[in-house]
Amino acid sequence: MNRERYEKISAGFSQSRVLVIGDLILDQFVWGRVSRISPEAPVPVVEVDRETQYPGGAANVARNLREFTPHAAVLGIIGTDPAAHTLKRLLTDEGIHIDGLQQDPDYHTIVKMRIIARHQQVVRVDREQKLRPTQAQFDRAVAALEGMLPRLDAVIVEDYGKGLIQQGFADEITVRVRAAGKLLAIDPSPHNPLRWHGASVMKPNRSEAFAAAGRPHSEPVDPVENDEAVREVGRILLEKWECEILLMTLGEQGMMLFRPGEAPYHTPTRAKEVFDVSGAGDTAVALFMLALSAGASAGEAAEISNHASGIVVGKLGTATVNPAELLRSFSTPEAQ
Repeated sequence: MNRERYEKISAGFSQSRVLVIGDLILDQFVWGRVSRISPEAPVPVVEVDRETQYPGGAANVARNLREFTPHAAVLGIIGTDPAAHTLKRLLTDEGIHIDGLQQDPDYHTIVKMRIIARHQQVVRVDREQKLRPTQAQFDRAVAALEGMLPRLDAVIVEDYGKGLIQQGFADEITVRVRAAGKLLAIDPSPHNPLRWHGASVMKPNRSEAFAAAGRPHSEPVDPVENDEAVREVGRILLEKWECEILLMTLGEQGMMLFRPGEAPYHTPTRAKEVFDVSGAGDTAVALFMLALSAGASAGEAAEISNHASGIVVGKLGTATVNPAELLRSFSTPEAQ
């Protein structure tokens, strides 16, 4: 894809209205440096320079969308604890719509704290309680989705396996979104194997795809076009999930696009440097759906998604890609 075509597609990004449903997490980062080992134990002592906080999990997908459109929204459940107040404030400050947000005083908002020294993650500390939605919460979530659907172009389900996406809710989402004629993307969790069917897009990574297809792990083959195991898994999942598009992210090998009755389409990675792969899947599904909703073909959406992911892995922390960065990536010779 060249710059001219990208500019034509991206001109419609700001009009796209996209809802992200899923597990909402507060990502915290403690940044510092290491100059000595603790005398108490053989561990590094991190001297803290600064701390940052970002919306994470499904909220990070919404952050990626918000870089390109003012019409990004989230639907999920958080607590009423200090972490919940921080997460809610961060979402509001970034201009992400929170009409679909529920707060439960009995639920502890998930917090992931990463301690990073000299561009290296030293340790991650998780404060996590798996959500068990009540019938009342389930009913409110379905009602919120139903009320928002007429104003949406697309819905993304981002399942981090933290409890919000149960089979009943998954079925309600699929039926209602497809009946409304909206685009639906599912980013499934390997820790929460649900029966998905009929979505516009399914977006597993390589290991998730192999697990969902019931196939054993196999080492990547280079070039990926000759990887018969990947091709077989793609065929199995298209049939199993009955989806229109299967977008399999392949890490350093880029992405492979599968569609019924068509040959697989591979787009190689655009990453120049890789500092942190966390959040790259969030960027991939956000930009793929943004491009589709703006009129791109599946192949064009994959190219845009791949360029965006290649940028974000070159950043540390819960990062996003902005319009200027993405435009520049289509101006380089290798983008042509």
